[in-house]
Amino acid sequence: MTGPQTRISVELVPRSAESLAAEVGDIASRLPWVSTINVPDLLKFELRSWDACGLLRALPARPDGRAYPAIPHVRAADVDPDAPLPMAEAIVEHGVEEVLVVSGDDADYFTHHTYPVDAVDVIRRFRAELPHVKVYAGLDPYRNGIAAEMRYLERKLSAGAAGVFTQPFFDTSYLRAWSALLPEDLEVWWGATTVTTPASVGYWRRRNMVAFPRDFELTLQWQRDLARRVIDVAQEQGQHVYLMPVRTSVLDYLDGVL
Repeated sequence: MTGPQTRISVELVPRSAESLAAEVGDIASRLPWVSTINVPDLLKFELRSWDACGLLRALPARPDGRAYPAIPHVRAADVDPDAPLPMAEAIVEHGVEEVLVVSGDDADYFTHHTYPVDAVDVIRRFRAELPHVKVYAGLDPYRNGIAAEMRYLERKLSAGAAGVFTQPFFDTSYLRAWSALLPEDLEVWWGATTVTTPASVGYWRRRNMVAFPRDFELTLQWQRDLARRVIDVAQEQGQHVYLMPVRTSVLDYLDGVL
């Protein structure tokens, strides 16, 4: 089992209030080692991540009867540089204490307006406007070169980020290599996810420039074994983990991992 310092989060897509409640119920009943929920902000769903976190915090679903701490993702591209943070009121109302700031993909201009705003700027805005909220930044070990990604990380930390959520890893050897590069006192959430179809492999290679290890398999068993190995590394380091089920249910992915 994980050590006392290790938090394990499951990433839940906010398709609806009902789906969130059902998935959290599954986690509470079968995955007692999960301590946190993180929620991406996806434009194709009406429920924004910070409002989803408000719903989650109203569910006394953990084994100890308390709600799960919830971490919403905030897309920097959605933040108007000339207006207050649009999600600030909801974050305060819902008692959200941690957020993850990501760059955010370009949206369809006709359905959702975005701004040429960098994640660094939004991290700085959070530190100024909501100083009580802990802000995490994203770290992508694949898409950019290592030197460029480290420089970008330095800018995010200088802006006030307290830690990072990585893109999912598919190889704990590569994860350990990155760990050796990061500041020793940096709070890290190492990521793992499910890739179970050839189309998904193509997506990760094309979109995120992932190089899969030679022993990679499309089976859920391989994905569960990887999740367990990532948790083991995080425990050794006193760091954290988030696990992202994609095209599979939470329980199909994680039941039996620990």
